[in-house]
Formats: sequence, structure tokens, C-alpha cells
Amino acid sequence: MLVLAADQFAKHLALENLPYQEPVHVLGDFLIFYLTRNPGAAFSLGEGVTWIFTIALAAVALVIVYLAVTRVSSRLWAVALGLLLGGVLGNLTDRVLREPGFPVGHVVDFINTPWMMPAIYNVADIFIVTMMIGVALLVLVGLHLDGTRERRGAESDAPSGDEQSDAEASGQTKD
Repeated sequence: MLVLAADQFAKHLALENLPYQEPVHVLGDFLIFYLTRNPGAAFSLGEGVTWIFTIALAAVALVIVYLAVTRVSSRLWAVALGLLLGGVLGNLTDRVLREPGFPVGHVVDFINTPWMMPAIYNVADIFIVTMMIGVALLVLVGLHLDGTRERRGAESDAPSGDEQSDAEASGQTKD
């Protein structure tokens, strides 16, 4: 909920204080605020099918909540999915509550970093992208939703029953 609140508060401040579609150079060309409303997805793709993004965001939010309730017992997964959920809910809130109305509201974007990418984004987008990278890393290191780690290597490398029990007791196999 903290990510959702931060995203909506930042969007509120942007709407109240920034001129519409005029660049405000905060740190030269490193950070520019540029208030706009995005009816589509990234780079304004799919402007005519905004309602599909609303359905997709709602589906993603439901899957995250389902996984959190039924399968996640790893702290790292809980944090990553919780922050991802906050970002998803931030943009879903815009799709549901902002003009031109339910379920085709436009997402408020205002952060521009032209040195990094030619896009204008918001706080929710930052959490969505960074947490998707975090999820990919958790998968790559073999950490399962329940906190167990995927075994790598041949069976001969696996610890014996006593070594495995010692490792589990010391918390080395769970997050």
C-alpha cells in the first residue's frame, strides 16, 4: 500500500504543480518533469484499447494476491511481489478512476530521463520495472516461492541426509 500511496501522491503533486506537456528541467537534461496523460501502454502503444490494459492490470493484481495468499512463504518473494502489486495498483487506479472514465482512464506520467530511455513514466512504472527485474533474478538464482532453493549440479554433489538436515537446521535451504 505504501507504493500505491506514494504513486498517487506523486501524481497528485504533478497534476497540481506542473504545466501540462511543458518540460520542467529539474536537473538539466538528466531529470525532466513533463506532465502528460497516457491512454495506452508503454510509449503510448494501444491507445485505442485502453480497457484491455485495465483488464490485464486487474488480472495481474489478482494473480499476485492469489500467489501471496496461497504459495509465498519467502520474504524476498513477498517483498518483490508486494512492491510489484503496489505499482500495478497505482496504474490500475488511474485506469479506473481518472478521465475519461472507467475503465479507460489515462495514466498520469511525469518523469522523463532522456539519457536512460525515451519514455515518460511515473512512480508505479518504476516499481513495476524494477520488481520485474527482481522477480527475474529470484527465478535465475533458483529461489522458489516457498523459500526453498533449486538444487543445481549432479546428484553426487547433493549433501548426504545428515548434511542436508544440518543445512536445513541452519536455514541455508530456505530464504
